[in-house]
Amino acid sequence: MLFDYMTLKVIWWCFVGLLLIGFALTDGFDFGVGISLPFLGKTDAERRVIINTIGPTWEGNQTWFITAGGALFAAWPLVYGAAFSGFYIAMMVLLFSLFFRPVGFDYRSKIADPRWRCAWDWGLFIGGFVPPLIFGIAFGNLLLGVPFHYDNTMRMEYTGNFLALINPFGLLAGTLSVAMLVMHGATFLQQKTEGVLAARARKVAILAALATIAAFAAAGVWVAFGMDGYRITSMPDVNTAFMPVAKTVERSSGAWLDNYARWPATLIFPVTAFAGALLVMLLSARRHTVAAFLASGLSVASIILTAGSAMFPFVMPSSLAPGSSLTAWDAVASQKSLAIMFWVVVIMLPIIIMYTGWVYRVVRGKVTLEHIRDNEHSAY
Repeated sequence: MLFDYMTLKVIWWCFVGLLLIGFALTDGFDFGVGISLPFLGKTDAERRVIINTIGPTWEGNQTWFITAGGALFAAWPLVYGAAFSGFYIAMMVLLFSLFFRPVGFDYRSKIADPRWRCAWDWGLFIGGFVPPLIFGIAFGNLLLGVPFHYDNTMRMEYTGNFLALINPFGLLAGTLSVAMLVMHGATFLQQKTEGVLAARARKVAILAALATIAAFAAAGVWVAFGMDGYRITSMPDVNTAFMPVAKTVERSSGAWLDNYARWPATLIFPVTAFAGALLVMLLSARRHTVAAFLASGLSVASIILTAGSAMFPFVMPSSLAPGSSLTAWDAVASQKSLAIMFWVVVIMLPIIIMYTGWVYRVVRGKVTLEHIRDNEHSAY
């Protein structure tokens, strides 16, 4: 094989991270636009403009979520099983909130009744707000540790409940997730619209960037000084898999900062997260819309990379039995499976990226009120 097992494990950590970033950067601004819809659009025509900025691409963007879920199942089957057991109710809430999106996009404009359209506007808001909130809360709970353990026959037991996930740090992480995607969506809107809509989006982008900075800073201080992190103290041969209970793990204050001391270059991620959000404020105020959108993407990607760098190699730490924590070393598929999927990703991912780029080139340009009036029966 081209790569040894340990190298493939690291590569797949990077692949899953790349897919999550792709999801946040593409479907993320869709979510942000959906959250802003009832507030930025003051008339039905303005709301139709907002909806049609993402109408041609939202379905394609959603495939990043599906792909990331598939990669999680294929590369880290133990994590997939444990996550869907522990977060089952949260996942169901997420799934049902996503139902509002396709129905809302397709049926909102079919009836001219203001009550009908207003109801679907709030449905699209729910479909935009709930997923990033749940993703953020879930990730916050990963940093805290999830109450599960494996017995000596490798049967998993989860002892938590849905309400336990809604804790102060989880809510802070959820707030950060929502704020950064509202920022991302607002920077997208300010370059896809004009006039009063673009001006409103500009204000939202600046406020959301400020909220992102505040929430990210608060979460960083909390992780550094207000919670225990996890570190591996002994590990069997890294060429093994499906043996999470064979290692020993300790919980210790500041342990989530170990990787930054080990690899100082990773400190660039929190720096660029703050810098990107600050640039969003500056560039939006100066009406450099494309640059503001790119800065927003930099901030969103860097926030995800900051969390991933801190947690590596942990994927799902266990607060109940730290030795049962799932990591990139011991919760992965077989070497052959990872190798086959590696070539699938190497071949298909560039094609997907090029096709996505081509789609955005085709639908480039602003959506205006005149466009909606001229396409009354075909626009969303």
